[in-house]
Parts: sequence; structure tokens; C-alpha cells
Amino acid sequence: MLKQERADYVRKRLEELYPETPIPLDHTDPYTLLVAVLLSAQCTDKRVNLVTPALFALADNPADMATQKPLTVEKIIKPCGLSPRKSRAIVELSNILINEHDGQVPKSFEALEALPGVGHKTASVVMSQAFGVPAFPVDTHIHRLAQRWGLTKGRNVVQTEADLKKLFPRESWNKLHLQIIFYGREFCTARGCDGLVCEICTGCYPSRRTAPVIHSP
Repeated sequence: MLKQERADYVRKRLEELYPETPIPLDHTDPYTLLVAVLLSAQCTDKRVNLVTPALFALADNPADMATQKPLTVEKIIKPCGLSPRKSRAIVELSNILINEHDGQVPKSFEALEALPGVGHKTASVVMSQAFGVPAFPVDTHIHRLAQRWGLTKGRNVVQTEADLKKLFPRESWNKLHLQIIFYGREFCTARGCDGLVCEICTGCYPSRRTAPVIHSP
């Protein structure tokens, strides 16, 4: 298969497997989604969903969160890891939202990425899932699968994101990003598949006999 043929095959199969793509992080609005995505860095969505009910019971909007002490937030989110840094970022970004954005989550990549603790991937998730703006958030898991499927040779998530955007229609990005995550968790895990086991890996490369070299971002 050529690269575009592999991309078309991947998209078709993922659409068959995951016609519905519920957002895996529990939230009620753009602000709670932003906080949940920030917490998910180096943490599973499942664990984040266990932590956020207590956090949002304390404060589920910028005005209430801005009045909290980072240590109070840190104690609640400790199971998510990196809690000192994440707690400071949550309180600080809440203050910025109040002071600079009328208490609303901004609807631009530039403004989102200017917030403490918010990188391009987090901003992309919020823009796509909260506001419906086409984006293709790439984390280490999508980066790994894209390499296994021969869709990129990127050595970092920035290059992988650019390559995937060229291969897939813009209108498919938001859904496809979630479909790849779902498939990776179910069939193409870091240890459960080395590029030689799952349906899509073998479908993209039916003659592959050795595991591909994966460039870690």
C-alpha cells in the first residue's frame, strides 16, 4: 500500500469500529474540560475521572477556582501525578480567565497556549472537543500508532500532527483523533502490539515480519 492508501484504510476501519466517539474525560463545559485535559498529562483518563468529581465539587468555574489555594487543589488531584505543578497552573489560569477573558475559556489556540500548563496538545483537545474547531491533537499514543501504520516518520508529535493533517480530510480530524485513541487502548497498546499483531497493523503491512522502529517523541 501507498501511504495514502494506508490512511484511507485506517480511516474506513476506524469508522466501522467506532462510529460514535464519546469524549473520554468527564466534563460539563469548556472550563471543566480544560481542567480535565490539563490533569490528564502523564495520567490516564480513568484516573482523572475519579479525581475531578471532588475537584469540581470544590470549584467548577474560574471564579471559584481562582479563590482556592494551590495546596488545597494539590491534595485533591495528587493521584493524577505532578500535582504541585498542575495545581498551581489550575489556580493561575483561572485567575487569568477572570482577569483577561471575562471568565470564559478563550476560543483560540494562541490564547489557550498562553495559559499556564496548557500546551499545544491540550489547546487542540479543547478547541476540537469544546468548540468544534478542526484540530488533530497528537499525544505519544497517537504518535506511536501513526508510526506503526506507516503514516509518518516524524521524530516528534509536531511532525506527526502535520503528517496526519495532510493525509486525512479536515472534517475528519476531531473524530479520528478519538477513534485512534480508542483503537490504541483496545487493540494496539504499547506492549500488546509491536506492529505485527493487531488488525490495522497487519492490514497496513501484511508482509511485515519485524517490528518497526518507533521514534519516541
